[in-house]
Amino acid sequence: MEQINWNKVREYLNNQIANLPKAPMQVKKFSEGYSNLTFLLKIGEWEAVLRRPPFGEIPPKAHDMEREYRILAKINPVFPLAPQPYVYCDDSSVMEKHFYVMEKKKGIVIDDVLPINYEKTEETGKSISNAVVSTLVQLHSVDIEKEDLIVLGKPEGYLERQVHGWIKRYNASKIHELSGIKEIEKWLLDHIPTSPKSTIVHNDFKLNNMMLDGNDPSKAVAVFDWELSTVGDPLTDLGSAVSYWADELDKYTGLTSITTNPGFITRREFVEQYAMQSGRDVSEINYYLTYAFYKISSILQQIYYRWKKGELDDDRFSNLDQGIQNLMDMAHRAKNNQLL
Repeated sequence: MEQINWNKVREYLNNQIANLPKAPMQVKKFSEGYSNLTFLLKIGEWEAVLRRPPFGEIPPKAHDMEREYRILAKINPVFPLAPQPYVYCDDSSVMEKHFYVMEKKKGIVIDDVLPINYEKTEETGKSISNAVVSTLVQLHSVDIEKEDLIVLGKPEGYLERQVHGWIKRYNASKIHELSGIKEIEKWLLDHIPTSPKSTIVHNDFKLNNMMLDGNDPSKAVAVFDWELSTVGDPLTDLGSAVSYWADELDKYTGLTSITTNPGFITRREFVEQYAMQSGRDVSEINYYLTYAFYKISSILQQIYYRWKKGELDDDRFSNLDQGIQNLMDMAHRAKNNQLL
């Protein structure tokens, strides 16, 4: 936070947003994962959230705040769980990296512990699980043609581009050869399935990118982190959500999850509920799950690569190499139909 001149940010907001209170601006940094930085801004009774890329060098085209801002402007009217965006800024005299400010949603984001507001019962786990599945189905039910959302991406050939792209990204950031990686890559390239009808694709859909009602764990109030969103194959979202849905037998992955607690549905039940609610054919889910584990491994590999180069000073990243190997092992298990 000390690298940001918040007085300049406040001045910029005063010029862009009408009728802001005269009170001093208070800033609180939310706990971030391995990606963008998020801050709560509070001016009197007015509250908003500021999103910006991490400090230091970042990969080309990554952490695109302008794209996320424009995505929210298109999606919020048809999927109100996406926050309303207020203003975007790429003026380096205000901040050294571009940022945007959006609506602050009120609720609870769950990482690896249940909030004190919720009862620690199996029913709570079931309610949270159902909220995640139904929200994903709701997102994928938006008619991208009727709502003129096809402009968000290029749905034709989406899955093939994604698979090739993530293999390229992984190999550009690898430090040493992981066991079995070439076999997974070849299998992914040789078995690309035919995609179902295109929908909005969040591209990082998981429990801790959602916000639930503070008193009702069955009610979703927000979905966050739309930076990578596009239109394409909805089953990539399903595979991603299931890959983040941890099982108590999983080895260390470097990811946080609460889904091993009592009451949470299993990965298989997640897929079955999605299929029942959406009506989509999920017979190729093991391909999408294999790809999802490979993709997460690649994301963590990029972070680990930057840490090894000294670009990131965070001890959390020191064991990521083991998490990456374990994720690749899970990709193998998914490929061999051993996870669901």
